[in-house]
Amino acid sequence: MAEEIKKIMFTVRKAPHGSIYVYEGLEVKLIMAAYDADISVIFLDDGVFALKKGQDTKELGIKGFAATYGALIDYEIQKVFVDRHSMEIRGMTEEDLLV
Repeated sequence: MAEEIKKIMFTVRKAPHGSIYVYEGLEVKLIMAAYDADISVIFLDDGVFALKKGQDTKELGIKGFAATYGALIDYEIQKVFVDRHSMEIRGMTEEDLLV
């Protein structure tokens, strides 16, 4: 019998900076995808800011990682969802997104 592919959905609800959650979560997604898991990601609430173009983290004194979200496609993570309502109440549109 063939081994079943694990299906995993991640939710991103926290803002990308101010905690380690979003960065560590991104690393976990890429690791799981390398093991041929079927990965889906949904961005909700302040998590939509993780995909915002033009993030400048110099003032925070930390290295930015937003560009790493472009690697999702390289890792065959194609099921990426962004909650439209979360974007709208934060003044964002689809043009503001990295992916």
